Amino acid sequence: MNKVESLSPKPFLYELKGKKVAVRLKWGGMEYRGILASVDNYMNLQLAATEEWIDGAIIDTLGEVLIRCNNVLYVRGVEQDAMEQ
Repeated sequence: MNKVESLSPKPFLYELKGKKVAVRLKWGGMEYRGILASVDNYMNLQLAATEEWIDGAIIDTLGEVLIRCNNVLYVRGVEQDAMEQ
């Protein structure tokens, strides 16, 4: 019988601290791209130098942003070239 192994996403998030990330929200096609400044034990995210993207187009530059954990669909690392597009 196969075992199911549970993995915590916290080490992944802590590894991304100080790096450029994209955070996709659960609704509206909204994505925030910026530098992951901090993560707490509930996985709330603080981003610096944040840009708001909707459906692949940049909408606004926001600066410092706090995203509550229950709004997040996924977090991914972003290369420098992708941030500039």
